[in-house]
Amino acid sequence: MAKKKNKKDAKALNEFLAEAQEIAESLGKNLMLLDNAIKEGDLDPELVNEVFRGMHTLKSLSGTFGVDPLSRIAHYEENLLDQLRLGRIELTPSVLDLLFESVDLVTRILSQVSDVGDNQAADGLPEVEKLLEKLHRLGEKQSENASPTGPPSEAAAPQPELLLESEVFEVLTEYEEHRLRTNIDRGVALYKIHTKFGLESIDEDLDKIKSKLKPLGEIITYLPSAEEGEPDRLEIQIIFALQKNPLDLEEAVDGMDVELERIEAKRQPRSVMSDPPEHIPSADPEDPLAEEIARHTKSAPAALAEPEAEGSRALSLRSVSQTVRVDIRKLDTLMNVVGELAVICSAIARVSEDIRTVLGRRDLTLELHRINRGFERRLAELREGILEVRMVPLTQMLDRLNRMIRKISRDLEKEVNFIVSGAETEVDKLIIEEMSNPMMHIIRNAIDHGIESPQERRAANKPDVGTVALTAYQKGNHVMIEIEDDGKGIDVERIIEVATRRELISEEQARTMTDQEITELIFLPGMSTATETTEISGRGVGMDVVKTHIGTIGGVVEVQSDPGIGTKFMITLPVTLAIIPALLVSIADRVYAVPINTVAEALYIQPENVHQVMGTEAITFRGKTLFLCRLDEFFGFSRGDDKPEDSCVVVASYGHRRLGLVVDGIIGQQDVVIKPLGKSLSRVEVFSGVTDIGDQRLALVLDTARIIEQSQVAKDRVERRVAPVE
Repeated sequence: MAKKKNKKDAKALNEFLAEAQEIAESLGKNLMLLDNAIKEGDLDPELVNEVFRGMHTLKSLSGTFGVDPLSRIAHYEENLLDQLRLGRIELTPSVLDLLFESVDLVTRILSQVSDVGDNQAADGLPEVEKLLEKLHRLGEKQSENASPTGPPSEAAAPQPELLLESEVFEVLTEYEEHRLRTNIDRGVALYKIHTKFGLESIDEDLDKIKSKLKPLGEIITYLPSAEEGEPDRLEIQIIFALQKNPLDLEEAVDGMDVELERIEAKRQPRSVMSDPPEHIPSADPEDPLAEEIARHTKSAPAALAEPEAEGSRALSLRSVSQTVRVDIRKLDTLMNVVGELAVICSAIARVSEDIRTVLGRRDLTLELHRINRGFERRLAELREGILEVRMVPLTQMLDRLNRMIRKISRDLEKEVNFIVSGAETEVDKLIIEEMSNPMMHIIRNAIDHGIESPQERRAANKPDVGTVALTAYQKGNHVMIEIEDDGKGIDVERIIEVATRRELISEEQARTMTDQEITELIFLPGMSTATETTEISGRGVGMDVVKTHIGTIGGVVEVQSDPGIGTKFMITLPVTLAIIPALLVSIADRVYAVPINTVAEALYIQPENVHQVMGTEAITFRGKTLFLCRLDEFFGFSRGDDKPEDSCVVVASYGHRRLGLVVDGIIGQQDVVIKPLGKSLSRVEVFSGVTDIGDQRLALVLDTARIIEQSQVAKDRVERRVAPVE
């Protein structure tokens, strides 16, 4: 039996998972940048070095926490990246595929460790050995290509003599010497930039000069000056490879406390290079080198387990980061507390009113009202602050989608451009996580079913490269995500054929359905038009899961398709699931909460204003027909003749649809924290949860999107046939 972990161990594991996941996401993002750089023929060596440092950090971190599979993968990949950054291995698409595969496997291992809560949960994973075997074969291939009669290695090549002090060469790392040699071979102008930094502002000053130099070339190294200077200032020499015009460099540093010195170079037979590094180690699971590294890193602190990565010279002990990681569950707890405080705030307001009406103490009522108003303002600030912390940009999800798109397009031998607009749009962290899989399904289907092969696209007078565009933007209290491809669109005839054959719809229904209704059949369970089953699609699951999953977080998905032009999915999401303002309404002496972000308007109607449109109740609203849904009948309440003469209509809007919800009356507005209904009521789709509204009363929270969807099934067809009422 596994030993139960205490809270301290669990906290340490959670911190490890958070940091390792952050590293994995950064690695994936940098690999996508490398992929684009290879396509454009403009490879930034610092980017390769950044990936190397990420793997180095991941190796140290996973070794410290005893996650052996991660430690082994990172160790092998670090050696591969070391060969890449030193120019001994060419960065080809196949090598990049191995790096992407490693990051994907790292993410899977972290997920498995997180699910089980044990750092040894991923031990013995067969995918690890398969990946290491691929790396082993790559290492052997590189060894075979290194012919003894071929060109001399870097270690034996003549070292350039520069107008630099001999002490400089002694402190250069192997990577820095390699970059120095590469730039000299390319004829790039080298400069020594002398500058001084105040000790108190060294971080800001260093970032400033880096931002000025980076667009103009490559910073090879930073070296402290050997000469004694002012006690409160640090003199730094920057070895810089200028890839632009010298005038651009002078203009960039104009006004800064720097001195430029051109470095001349000539070759002579001299070498100060260190011994060549080892080849990529064997993938043998009993590899003594891997075991030795794992043994040392498990017993040493993370900061001491490995030396500082090459090229990163600590100039200050002060951290430049002003951020901290916060477990989302802690924010949930705080948000629940805020919700409870909101209920208390409402209770104080009621007590204040009772004091005025029952006791007649107007003075106490005014004082309580003043205090309560201050309480409300501070509570609103606290709520907004917590919500702001929970909000993250969609970029976090899009980086993972980028890797998935690259892999699928390569597997299907299709070229696809992924264009993103609105990546900075912020959404609740929980919504981001819940949306990852649905978005993956939609884009996977777009590439597999939508985007044609290059031959088909040429025949249709389309460019060989397909396009999948994702657009995100905020619309009121919702976030809209649109995913559009320029493929062949949805074949409605094929949809009808499959749906009738599988008895998802009858032939009579098929004859009366519009093209839009047929298109939406893709969301039915078991609906798949794929002719064969593959790892990517054709298993009869996917779009129905997408719709269900999006619905569980209060979202709606709609689809539009034009044959030969493409398909567009439109997803409407709430900005947050934490705490929402709600409109409290009464229905048959019961109180319900309607999320304000789905309420467009509220109005009272007279019975004579209601008319029938093809058997469905409707009213004229702003010159258009608005269908009604009487919630007492929708919920199946038996009221007899006990109905109010005047009814209130809450105009609910979600996505591109509107519906008038008929209620008995409006009680007021209140901020609510939605809590789940529990397993026994989890399948009741029209309620998203329950909330405490104070005075020991609970109110069910209406899932407006589901109500609109269920009510509109029969009414959509009617609405298309009804002209706007003037």
